[in-house]
Amino acid sequence: MTTLKSKLQEDLNAAIKERDELRSSTLRLTLAAITKEEVAGKTKRELSDDEVQKVITREAKKRREAADAFAQGGRPESAEREKAEGEVLATYLPQQLSDEELQQIVGQAVQEAKAAGAEGPRAMGQVMKIVNPKVAGQAEGGRVAAVVKQLLAGG
Repeated sequence: MTTLKSKLQEDLNAAIKERDELRSSTLRLTLAAITKEEVAGKTKRELSDDEVQKVITREAKKRREAADAFAQGGRPESAEREKAEGEVLATYLPQQLSDEELQQIVGQAVQEAKAAGAEGPRAMGQVMKIVNPKVAGQAEGGRVAAVVKQLLAGG
């Protein structure tokens, strides 16, 4: 078992003992998603820490989207629950980049792409190829794409 997955399991056991319903249900769902990912495909396999982290990121994104949907649908109590679950999952993810750090990384990538001859909105793909490995797991793709579009349009 990977270290991140075993940490999730240990935290689940602790949450159950503490009768922390929110944490235990959130961790159960996340471990179920990890198990589902492990048995998907033709053969069962053990996920690496990076793959487990991607599953946790995906689950956290689902919580954010659900919270937004509940808030727009006039169900604030459900939205709060989803936000709380997202916060539980955020403790297992790397620290997100601040807006300033993301702007700086994207700015450097735009300069690299322009040096390679990429210009205007068409350069977005090239810039994203440079940026994504640098910010993997530290910034959501939509957030990165928005900053890239902004800097390409403005610069």
